[in-house]
Amino acid sequence: MLILQLECERHDSIAMNKTQQATLDAIFAHPTRADIRWSAIESLIRALGGEVMEHAGSRVAARLNGVTAVFHRPHPRPETKKGAVDAVRQFLTNAGVKP
Repeated sequence: MLILQLECERHDSIAMNKTQQATLDAIFAHPTRADIRWSAIESLIRALGGEVMEHAGSRVAARLNGVTAVFHRPHPRPETKKGAVDAVRQFLTNAGVKP
């Protein structure tokens, strides 16, 4: 298994696998992509040391480095829409994550 390292503003070293690194790169890609699976985003947040918590309906709260955001899990398709990808990018940026 290939382990990649990511440096956050807190100067912690985070271990991510190749798929999670690809998801991070896809989130920060321009133009914004609409083919990122929501499950991959949740996996990335957990790999970065964050939490993903279920809320009412399709709401999901994510907490990372003291920053919290609430998202709507996409349905019925698993792919995240562009607006939600933009929101995830902003959340990760606010949490000190850089690609």
